[in-house]
Amino acid sequence: MKRNRIPILLQPDPSRVVIRPLDLSNRERITKIVGRIFSLSEHRAQEQARRLLEEFGNRHPHPREAFLSRFNEVKDFLLSDTSISEDRKLLIGGYFLQEYALEAAALFNPSIVPHPDQSALAPGELRFILSLRATGEGHMSSVTFRTGVVEADGGLRVDKPSRLVSSGTVEANPRYERALFLRKLHEMGLDTAWSREVMGHLGEAFDWRQLQDAVFRTLSRNRFTQNFEHENANALLALARANYEVSFDPASDISERVIFPHSPTESRGIEDARFVRFTEDDGQATYYATYTAYDGRAFLPQILSTRDFSRFSINTLNGPQVQNKGMALFPRKINGHYAMISRQDNENIFLMYSEMLNFWYEKTLILRPTFPWEFVQIGNCGSPIETPEGWLLLTHGVGYMRKYAIGAVLLDLDDPSRIIGRLKHPLLTPDRREREGYVPNVVYSCGSLLHGGRLILPYALSDQCTSFATFDLGELLCELKQTGSPL
Repeated sequence: MKRNRIPILLQPDPSRVVIRPLDLSNRERITKIVGRIFSLSEHRAQEQARRLLEEFGNRHPHPREAFLSRFNEVKDFLLSDTSISEDRKLLIGGYFLQEYALEAAALFNPSIVPHPDQSALAPGELRFILSLRATGEGHMSSVTFRTGVVEADGGLRVDKPSRLVSSGTVEANPRYERALFLRKLHEMGLDTAWSREVMGHLGEAFDWRQLQDAVFRTLSRNRFTQNFEHENANALLALARANYEVSFDPASDISERVIFPHSPTESRGIEDARFVRFTEDDGQATYYATYTAYDGRAFLPQILSTRDFSRFSINTLNGPQVQNKGMALFPRKINGHYAMISRQDNENIFLMYSEMLNFWYEKTLILRPTFPWEFVQIGNCGSPIETPEGWLLLTHGVGYMRKYAIGAVLLDLDDPSRIIGRLKHPLLTPDRREREGYVPNVVYSCGSLLHGGRLILPYALSDQCTSFATFDLGELLCELKQTGSPL
């Protein structure tokens, strides 16, 4: 199989920094820092605020607003209601913020989809959005973006990213549906008499503040509340916070936007977003991405959606089959149902159907590790891609010495559990230059696309940086059909 590696290398850039809160959980320490800032004369506070803006003002989209917003979050630690100058507010906010180099360590595991805006292109060109897993200090991961164009002759160009980065604005008071919330509580083992009492204070739809009030009201009914009730309260509120919305300035460049961990379930990272352009029943397109939320102990599959890459809704996936990593949504319904590729057992590939996007209850095994280059485990490399011959599913296989390779499978359009063809040999393996990195001997992708008769495959090199390869689609499909299913 002829493969064309594109001489483009997207490397981590430590100069791209985002403003994040500096978390100091010790109340006494916070009060001391605020006290030291108040010990400055007004002239010195003004001078320090000027230096703050001079040093950091050109490194972020809206620094003044960020400093004042952070001040508002810590102002409860002030000892009095004395009037404070804006300079001192800016300074207090600055002392409780920090810069985070979101991609200082790695920029990898890409996923590619067509851009919603295909205007002002030359004939035969396609504009795309590339999502990437960015990893920085503490190995915390977030989702960042690049844009670019697939040219008519199969060449690629990637736009230079903005130097500025924003983590957006999180919806302060999201709304929830009571019936869905109760189903998730049941799945998590939190459907107790105590939690039902909390939910009894709420209507069919409720918001974050109403939920908080209901929790605190139920806790306060008994001053001898048991520890398990406090644990249930924390788990219930954490579940609510795992469902949120984040928005960005529509006028900003897409490369400025980063989806940074916001909820407790994501506290240690958002990993391996698999984006897909999904065609709804009414013909409209919604971009979905399944990803893995990590809190330092457990992995939780989640899903985000957007129409414009300016506003994103983040929600939990529910049901007994929402397990492990690497879930990938088909780009349309099949026989009236949502369909998903999954890997619940960390070894095999399964197919799932559901009438509801957020709930998954049953799975069917469709692929096992079969060839030497995948004897350890297999998984998907993104959502299946529709072709006239069937669903093209790219896979990853793990062989000896934990070497990762990318393979391909062709599934029936009407019944994706039926295997039409499967490559016996990898589509792509790490070459000599791609073997060295943070995790050696790995090539990996979270999503590809078709254009102009070519498969456009972005892939990560040893969990550190990202490149591209292209393949002739007709040649690939021909080989898949000739190979057939090994079973």
